[in-house]
Formats: sequence, structure tokens, C-alpha cells
Amino acid sequence: MARIEHLHVDVDSLNATLAFLETADRSLSCRGQGNDASFGSWVHLGDASNYIAMTEVKGAKAPAGLRHIGVVVEDLDGVMQRLQAAGFEPTDSSALDGHPYRRRVYYADPNGLPWEFIEYLTQNPELQNQYD
Repeated sequence: MARIEHLHVDVDSLNATLAFLETADRSLSCRGQGNDASFGSWVHLGDASNYIAMTEVKGAKAPAGLRHIGVVVEDLDGVMQRLQAAGFEPTDSSALDGHPYRRRVYYADPNGLPWEFIEYLTQNPELQNQYD
């Protein structure tokens, strides 16, 4: 069965997105990082199975058509509290409590990347993926 292992995006400032994501979810870890002469500084942030790859490209903007990058978290209220303390406000919190089995909130990081943080309130995939 195929699965998405990683997503790779260019960012204007690696440090800005890293600080945002590490504030949002402290469980994310750096799987690798470096500076390649042919394409610059890069980092892989995630866990043992999945990660977000980022390369620093000065002047990079969020890709056109990218609606958001979804990240599952265990404590959405904690994410929101940490981001608020760091000066970030949600770009959309209308789906925060609109579903019986998941909570969602949206933010933009300092590079303009759009993020959706999701907390599932059940381990049942049928209920998690209920769209009615």
C-alpha cells in the first residue's frame, strides 16, 4: 500500500518555519539537516515514518495552490496556547468544534506556509473520516 512519506517545500527562512513548528508541536524532531553546495540549507522535521523536508531559498513564497499542510496532533488546545504565546493567531478556527470526532484549526507560519492542525477525538478511522 502506498503512503506519503514526506513533503518538500522551499522556504525563505528555515529558522522561521522550524521555530513555528517546534512551538506548535514539541514532538517533532529533526531527522536530518545540512547544507548542500548545489541547493543550500535543508532540514527534515518529523518522526521516524513521516517528515516535512524544507530547503532555504531566499525569496521563496508558499507554492501557489497549496491550501494547507495537515499535521495530526494529540493536544490541539496546547498547540493553540503555545502558538498564541509566541504571537500567532489562527487564520481560521471555524472548524475547531464543528465535528464530533475531530477538531481543526489553521495558521500561517512566518514564511506564509498554511498549516492545519488536527486532533482526532476517536481512534476509529471510519469516524475520523466521516464527512456527513
